[in-house]
Amino acid sequence: MTNQLQSDDRVPVIVGVGEITDRPADLKSGLEPLALLEQALKRAEQDSGGQLLGEIQSLDVVNFLSWRYRDPEIRLSERLGIKPKHSYYGPVGGESPIRYLHEAALRIARGECSVAAVCGAEAQSTATKAERTGVDLPWTPFATDVAEPKRGAAFQKPIAVKLGVFRPVTVYPFYEAATSAHWGQTPREAMAESGHLWSTYSDVASQNPNAWLKRRYSAEEITTPNADNRLIAWPYTKLMVANPTVNMGGAILMTSLAKARAAGIPEDRLIYVWGGASAEEQRDYLIRDQFYQSHPQNAVLGAAMDLVGGDGKAFDAIELYSCFPCVPKMARRTLGLGADVQPTVTGGLTFFGAPLNTYMTHAACAMVRKLRSGAKLGLLYGQGGFVTKHHALVLSRQAPAGALAQDTSVQAEADRNRGAVPEFVTEAKGKGSVESFTVIYGRNGDVEHGVVMLRTAENARALARVPASDRQTLAHLLDMNRTPVGTTGHIVAAEEDVLEWRVG
Repeated sequence: MTNQLQSDDRVPVIVGVGEITDRPADLKSGLEPLALLEQALKRAEQDSGGQLLGEIQSLDVVNFLSWRYRDPEIRLSERLGIKPKHSYYGPVGGESPIRYLHEAALRIARGECSVAAVCGAEAQSTATKAERTGVDLPWTPFATDVAEPKRGAAFQKPIAVKLGVFRPVTVYPFYEAATSAHWGQTPREAMAESGHLWSTYSDVASQNPNAWLKRRYSAEEITTPNADNRLIAWPYTKLMVANPTVNMGGAILMTSLAKARAAGIPEDRLIYVWGGASAEEQRDYLIRDQFYQSHPQNAVLGAAMDLVGGDGKAFDAIELYSCFPCVPKMARRTLGLGADVQPTVTGGLTFFGAPLNTYMTHAACAMVRKLRSGAKLGLLYGQGGFVTKHHALVLSRQAPAGALAQDTSVQAEADRNRGAVPEFVTEAKGKGSVESFTVIYGRNGDVEHGVVMLRTAENARALARVPASDRQTLAHLLDMNRTPVGTTGHIVAAEEDVLEWRVG
C-alpha cells in the first residue's frame, strides 16, 4: 500500500516511454503515422521491461494532420492485436497528450483499467516532400471521405480571416505585443527576452537525440531576420515559431502500481501522477477580455502549484509549451520564475520539432527520463488553439500523499477572473487606440500589411488594416524603442468593407 487512502491497483504510474524520429533516405521508405505509432509503442514496452502491449485496456491516439485515416485508433489496435475497452482518437489540440495522460491516470485510479497507452505521430516531412515531388507513397490510402479536423481558423470571425489573422502565427503576436506592453517592456527588451528564452530551448534540443534540429542557436541568430530566417508575422522570425515539418512518433505506457510490480518493473523506473488541471478560453479570440494574460493558463498553473505547496520553484523539471514565445513568457511569470528559468526538458516546438498536436507526448517521454535520472518534481504544461485550451500535469518519482483527485477542471476559477468583454464591431470611425497589433510579411520579406486590434472611442473592439504603402504608420508600429500599444490614430473606412488605421 502506498498510503492509507488507496490500494496499489488504484495508483497510476508511468512505466514506459518510446520515441522514434524518421529521416528516410528514400521517400517511399518513410514510415506513415500508423507505423510510427506502432514503433513508438513497441519502444515504450521495451523501455518498461515488461510485456504490456497485449494487455492495453485504454488507448488514446493524439490527432494527426499529416495523413488521414478512418478510425485510426481501430487500425492501430488491429496492428497491435488488441481490443481495448476504451479506444479514442481525439480532436485537434496541443494540450491533448497531457489531457489523455491525465484521463488515463484517472481511469486507473477508478479501477477501470490496469494498462493504458497514449501515443501520437506525424509524418509531415515525408508527406510534404512527396506531394511537392509527385511521389506516390505506399501508405494506407488517404481517407478522402473523412472530414478534415476542425482547427482554430474555423471558429474565427470573417474579418479576421479576411485580414489574415486567423492562423496561429498571426494571432499569437497579439498576445506578444500586449503582454510586453503590460510588463513595461520596450519591443527591443521583449525581443531580447524571446531570443534568450528560445536559445535556452535550442540548447536542450541540441542534447536530445530525438530532436529534429540538434544545434544551439544564439539569441541573435533567432531574432535577426535574414534569407534563411525570414520574418513571418511581427515579431516572429522563422526560428521563433513551431516547426511542423518533421516525422516523429511518441508513446507512454501507464499501469497501476500493482500491475507494474507484478510485471517486475523496478521501482526506480516508476513515475507517479500527482494530479493536474484543465481550463479553456473562448475559441473566438476576439471575444476575450484582454490579451496580456490568460485566465485559464493562470488557473491551471495555479492548481499545479497548489499540488506542490503553492510554489512554482518546487518544480525542478519543467516543460512549458512553446509554440510561440509569449506562451512560456506568460507561464513562467505565473509560476513566479525568473528570466533564467529552464523551461524545457525536451527542446521546444521550434528546435525539437513540432509534430503538431503531439509535441507534449514527447515532452512527457523526456520528463519521465529526467525524473528517472534524479529530478524530483516535474511539471508538464500543454496548450492548444490560440492560447485557448490548457492542461497541466504534475509527475514525481515519489508517490503522492493521497488519492488522485477526479475533478480536474478549474474553469470556474478562470471564468471568475475574466473581465468585461468589449463589443466587437466591423464599422467604426474617429479615433482608435491600439490594443495590440502585428505586421504580416510575404515569403520575399516584404510587408504585406499590418493588422491593428483597436479600441474605439466607445471602447468597442475592432480590427483594422495598415496598408503596406503607409510607411509612416508601419514605422510607428515597428518602433523597437516604444510600444505602439495604447497609442491613438484615425480609423477610416476602406474598400472591401475593411477598416484602416493610420497615425498622423
